Amino acid sequence: MPKKRFFGLIMLLAVIGIWGVKIVQGRMPYVDQWSRTIVDASADSFVYDVFRSMTNLGSEPFMLPFTIAMGLLLCGLYRDWLQALFFAGGTLGAHLLNMAIKVFVQRDRPSVLVAAHAEGYSFPSGHAMITFVCYGILAYFLVKKMRVPAVAFIVKSLFFVAIVLIGISRFIINVHYLTDVLAGFGIGYIIMRGLICLYNIIHTRRLVPT
Repeated sequence: MPKKRFFGLIMLLAVIGIWGVKIVQGRMPYVDQWSRTIVDASADSFVYDVFRSMTNLGSEPFMLPFTIAMGLLLCGLYRDWLQALFFAGGTLGAHLLNMAIKVFVQRDRPSVLVAAHAEGYSFPSGHAMITFVCYGILAYFLVKKMRVPAVAFIVKSLFFVAIVLIGISRFIINVHYLTDVLAGFGIGYIIMRGLICLYNIIHTRRLVPT
């Protein structure tokens, strides 16, 4: 891994850690203090309705069958189980890690919305964290099978936009603070990069004759 990228990941973890410490101590990060006006301005608006619909793409009733279906698709595309294992296993692992961090930090949500699967603790956002891993790894494996660069770029862009919109939707509909979402993005990105690196190591070794 390049030194600049490694340094960037360390800085990202440091920022998330600082937010976590502040939250555990009962303090609200400055980012959350000034960003609340955005939520207030979006309430009962067309923007709220759009993001309320978008948030469903990161909820369990959608994610569970989606992960199973895409796992089977990857098995068919690659005629192998390794890609599907990293995709589905990474998604599940992100979910379990997200629950563990939430229990440790124990931050209350700004509001609870059962219909949007917004119950329990708040930091980090599961929608932001899990979809980053799920959609990110899926995009990586799908793009590897594409021969037209323009199509690959469009696919990557669509997945990236979906990840951002799903995560931000949790902030706009007021079931997460902004730091919850940003921390979810950050941790999800780190997990995704780690899994892709591990996959490439294992895949390369499998290709070497024994």
